[in-house]
Amino acid sequence: MKLQEFQAKSILLKYGIQIPKGRVAISPEEARKIAEELKKPVAMKAQVLVGGRGKVGGIKFAEFPKDVKKVVSSLLGASLDGFPVRKVLVEEKLDILKELFVSVTLDRGARKVLVLASRTGGVDVETIVERFPEKLIKYPIDIRTGLREFEGRVIAKKLGFSGEQCIAIGNIIKKLSDIYFDLDAELVEINPLVLSKSNELCAADAKIIIDDNALFRHQDLVKEFGPEASELSDEERLAKEQDLIYVELDGNIGVIGNGAGLVMATLDLVSQFGGKPANFLDLGGGTSTEVVIRALKFIHSKPNVKVILINVFAGITRCDEVARGIVTAIKEYNIQKPITVRLTGTNEAEGKKILEENKTPFFDSMFEAAKKAVSVAKELNELKKGHDKKIFAL
Repeated sequence: MKLQEFQAKSILLKYGIQIPKGRVAISPEEARKIAEELKKPVAMKAQVLVGGRGKVGGIKFAEFPKDVKKVVSSLLGASLDGFPVRKVLVEEKLDILKELFVSVTLDRGARKVLVLASRTGGVDVETIVERFPEKLIKYPIDIRTGLREFEGRVIAKKLGFSGEQCIAIGNIIKKLSDIYFDLDAELVEINPLVLSKSNELCAADAKIIIDDNALFRHQDLVKEFGPEASELSDEERLAKEQDLIYVELDGNIGVIGNGAGLVMATLDLVSQFGGKPANFLDLGGGTSTEVVIRALKFIHSKPNVKVILINVFAGITRCDEVARGIVTAIKEYNIQKPITVRLTGTNEAEGKKILEENKTPFFDSMFEAAKKAVSVAKELNELKKGHDKKIFAL
């Protein structure tokens, strides 16, 4: 479960880590009132689960409350990387002297929980660390004890701090470790941790991801944050409401299959043959005719989808059920987009007979089906280019 920034900051505050003054607004007028209460320049931050918001226009600043209403109006209802902005965090603009990066996360390769820290924080921290890996400190945590207070100070000292600053930064690192273990988190991060010109430390941004498998132990957080802690776009949310396992991509070949592994392999094949998948859609096991109909209707409704590729390996699922779903969907919803099917497994002969009788092309090989889908998509693209040239010439 990924928490939005304001949710993550509320947890930091409970653990005694300072955050900027402010709160969330759901209307431009509410945002203006918050700015008036703060009586200082403010930052307005779109609350969506998207990284690098500052680079895509999700973070803006205003010196005076009268400007806040207009800025927040432009943010609310906008879309950042496909995610609608429904809330904006309005908080005091910090007087920044130094930006640091601190996080606690799991290194799966090393099978260790690590503190990651750098004297360089902010939106470009990944790029900087990639170019200058020596700038990133990696400190393993003993999961039997958690991070101890003196270890927090050791890390702060490695960052180049001493005296009271070393103690203060060490305490914050220790608290991040406490949050990580207390909440069964996968990631707890402050980026940037700001050292202000008045020598105060403040979490300017925060990210917390809680392990979904541990949520049964944190029902209070599920109740408080669950409905909003979702990375789903509007389309993905709509698919979920129809019990479809769907992930939106940016291509033009709609992909439907049964089983996550098979669908992923199909996406790889489409890419290998030079095509671009428009989505991942897993029908699941024991797929019924009704599920196939819903899936085809859903994918067909996407304007970017030009060709639909269906790849089914039937075990519990029956090929005849899938075939009936395909044929029914084509007839009921007047599906005009080209459909390529690979069907094999239980009741395969019956399924292929249904498709053949309804003149729906099918293949025995998923390679051939994927190659055909890509070929048709390219032909349609060439036709569109020629049509566009003709219109331009006219």
